Amino acid sequence: MNSHHAVIHLSHEAARFVEFDELATHAEKLEQHAHPTRQHASGVRSEHEFFASVCDRLGSLSKVLVTGGRTPLADFQHYVAKHRPLVSSHIVGYEVVAQLTDNQLVALARKRFDALERLA
Repeated sequence: MNSHHAVIHLSHEAARFVEFDELATHAEKLEQHAHPTRQHASGVRSEHEFFASVCDRLGSLSKVLVTGGRTPLADFQHYVAKHRPLVSSHIVGYEVVAQLTDNQLVALARKRFDALERLA
């Protein structure tokens, strides 16, 4: 899909990307591949690699709303600020939400994007 808008629902284990335009939506899931190391027994390395993959995926999108639980969003926001500051220009906001359907995520993102356009 050639959409430039998306909403992501993020957890520490997976990210669900929903790209959309006026006519269609396309969803895909990116999962973390855990491989703890001796240096990072807590899984920090795996989380950073996962967040890096999410950031790589954001590069082709112009507007992205990132949703999820409070802790995964805070961790991802910290990762982006520290390791991928250029990606932050694609992210229009972070919303703490429970698990939503793809249609509910798109509705939330459209509402947020419309509000930003009215402010501009």
